[in-house]
Amino acid sequence: MDSETTRRARHPLPYDSYRQAVERETLRFAEVAGGAAPSTAVPSCPGWTLADLTRHVGSLQRWFCALLTRRVQEPPRDRDVDLGLPERADEWPAWVAAGVPAVAKVLRDTDPDAPMWAWGEDRHARFWARRMLCETLVHRVDAERALGLEPDIDPVTAADAVDEFLVNLPYAHLFAPAVAELRGAGEILAFRCAEPDGGPGEEWRVRLDAGGLHPLPSTGAGAAPSDTPTATVRGRAADLLLLLYGRSSYRDPAFEVSGGTEVLDRWFAHTAF
Repeated sequence: MDSETTRRARHPLPYDSYRQAVERETLRFAEVAGGAAPSTAVPSCPGWTLADLTRHVGSLQRWFCALLTRRVQEPPRDRDVDLGLPERADEWPAWVAAGVPAVAKVLRDTDPDAPMWAWGEDRHARFWARRMLCETLVHRVDAERALGLEPDIDPVTAADAVDEFLVNLPYAHLFAPAVAELRGAGEILAFRCAEPDGGPGEEWRVRLDAGGLHPLPSTGAGAAPSDTPTATVRGRAADLLLLLYGRSSYRDPAFEVSGGTEVLDRWFAHTAF
């Protein structure tokens, strides 16, 4: 698969869809956070309160926007950004929502094909739009679960976020050192999307060898790769997304697991961040 084909396959959503989804997810997050006490614990982010999570989401979005505006070509040395953060934590959800127009403008004014620094595989501006969506989506779910709400995740967006996570995971050792220690002897893990009707969906495969982890070309419905996976986890795209982000366990009833679980235990012990 050539690089251009790989890029298209790994960015199935039109660029403008990321902008729209970031706006939507950010406003949903702000609405959820604004309806609860800032001191509410967020179990999926140990040690964090809803206030911590809200500040994180708003700060990260503003930092991403600064990177895009500057079209940075080298890794930034700091994250100093003028946040305009209110003093009172109960005003932070409104602060997050107030940043949406600026985020939308930056994404709208950005050429997605513009070369720039990115910590992941795709060294173009589009990387940051996709990354911003995934971050905001997962943290919106964190906030909802902290309040006992059942999250609703669009399956197409979830599948794209699963792909984004696995494609960029080999580079995540920059802030998740354990990823660099994940090794194997050729084991293949498969994460298979189960569509609502129970039929086969997209499948993502990762090979572990002495050099680390290597995402393999993803397969669509009906494909029959020749290599038999060492372990396979099958579930809805939304559930797979939360699994990969450490928000659930492969032992949960939402998943069908086949093959050896030892490699799965090793995987999740090294990929949490």
